[in-house]
Amino acid sequence: MLFAGTPFELNRVLLIRLLAVAVLLVVLWLGTRNWRVVPTRGQVAMEFAINFVRQGIVIDTLGEKAGKRFMPLIMTIFFLTLALNLTGTIPGLQIASTGLIGQAIIMAVISYVTFIYAGVREHKLRFFRNALWIPGVPIAIKPVIALLELLSTFIIRPITLTLRLTMNMVAGHMLLTLCFLATNFFFFTVLAGGNALGLLGVGSLLFGVVFTVLEMFIAGLQAYVFAILTAIYVQMALSDEH
Repeated sequence: MLFAGTPFELNRVLLIRLLAVAVLLVVLWLGTRNWRVVPTRGQVAMEFAINFVRQGIVIDTLGEKAGKRFMPLIMTIFFLTLALNLTGTIPGLQIASTGLIGQAIIMAVISYVTFIYAGVREHKLRFFRNALWIPGVPIAIKPVIALLELLSTFIIRPITLTLRLTMNMVAGHMLLTLCFLATNFFFFTVLAGGNALGLLGVGSLLFGVVFTVLEMFIAGLQAYVFAILTAIYVQMALSDEH
């Protein structure tokens, strides 16, 4: 759509991503620049959103000390995922960037690198040994357990993070597309042709509205899941058992 044929070309999805980031930055800046002792309604809403991530995800999972270190990253993951998810429910945009697997892969890689960094910084290279060679396991099955831990911790974990987010957004997008395409068909093809069956478009429109509300809930839920799983992985990497 812009700068075609150059290294800076932008398609519709990239423009939506840039718009979502710009709106997110403006909302967070306006919502936090003039906090008062007696809060306004907007300040109350912003405090609730920030404290939800700060206390409900970061502090409750990592504690105060580790939470302060990783709070900026986990905050960013939550609000960015939420913003990119919600674009799928906004008329005129109607595509969640996280429904394209490339975006989800980038975010999963960031989460993956973060928990490995946390474990190596806390335990040095013992992190990998303790994660794979679990103490207390009978020596005969230790190699099998080590292989399973390698798969689950270092290979499957980023894959599940990616697919969970992408598939939920794709499924929601498909539901909304089917409902509103059906509405368009019934109203502007069937009903416009004089067939009373076109009134079925009222039902598909209502389903579309209901699924839009559901998709907004799922957008928030998936942002929460991605952020809290990142916090849990970091906490597991920092724990003494590893």
